Amino acid sequence: MAKVQMTRGKFAGIQACADDKGVIAAAAMDQRGSLKKAIAKARGSDASDADLTLFKSAVTRVLTRHASAILMDPEYGLPALEQRAPGTGVLLAYEKTGYDVNVKGRLPDLLGEWSVRRIKAVGGDAVKILLYYNPSDDPRINEVKHAFVERVGAECAGVDIPFFLEPICYDDSMDEKSLEFARVKPNYVTAYMAEFSKPQYGVDVLKVEVPVNVKFVEGMRAFGGVKAYSREEAKEHFRQAAAVAQKPFIYLSAGVANEVFNETLELAAEAGTPFAGVLCGRATWQEGIPVYGREGMDGLEAWLEDRGVANITALNTVLAQGAKPWWTIYGGKDQIEVI
Repeated sequence: MAKVQMTRGKFAGIQACADDKGVIAAAAMDQRGSLKKAIAKARGSDASDADLTLFKSAVTRVLTRHASAILMDPEYGLPALEQRAPGTGVLLAYEKTGYDVNVKGRLPDLLGEWSVRRIKAVGGDAVKILLYYNPSDDPRINEVKHAFVERVGAECAGVDIPFFLEPICYDDSMDEKSLEFARVKPNYVTAYMAEFSKPQYGVDVLKVEVPVNVKFVEGMRAFGGVKAYSREEAKEHFRQAAAVAQKPFIYLSAGVANEVFNETLELAAEAGTPFAGVLCGRATWQEGIPVYGREGMDGLEAWLEDRGVANITALNTVLAQGAKPWWTIYGGKDQIEVI
């Protein structure tokens, strides 16, 4: 196998986000609008920007002791980064949160006051972009998205920093929690993993959804009673999606409960997929939101020290059993030539 060439900055940035075994065990805390709404709902009154920063700071202070990296937004989260444990890598989100519902295609946009150079200057080890993507969408919409990713990839290459891309599949003709969507999801995830592995995008790590909805996997503890796939079929979907990846990939928790995410990762490990870790947010800390709403910072910190730490520790146990070093996709660390 020919060696893969990787620039020094990109290699160092990925390593900074991984543990000493090369597994990316990262916490995600870049939620913005959705988190503010959840805090407001829990409190029964409006939530301020300061509330977001305080919540992010508490999560960062407690959970980064058990994580290899933290994903944060530069809008509300920079003060929280000062609370991270020593040696914790930093990924910074570069996209605006959400999308314009009045424009077809869930088109992406960047934070207007930020650039990759600025992200690196404030201590970012890597750049993250979320992209809604439907491989069957209008070709004109997908060409816009392809060009968008190419631009960000080129910007990251120019500053020599890793580019983590988070594609999220969707279909405006379906309810994304439905059986119908569960049946097409494996094809959508596999398609975007193949597409964004192509070299023109400059993606270094794919942050992807699991290719099945486990609530429709017969035999899983999370099974809801309606079957889209058997356990063996689900494992085959994991294998097929992994087989097309030409870049290291990690799984996102997508807001499911901690126990559900851990069971999902166990299924991925059974399937033998070489996933390089996770970027896990809400599965570890979302149950702390109502506590914060009722009891403020003291209550949140107490909850995080108890349940939050228990959640991330359980996740780390699953990762230790199933995740592979990020360089596995290249045939081993010795197959990377750092230039």
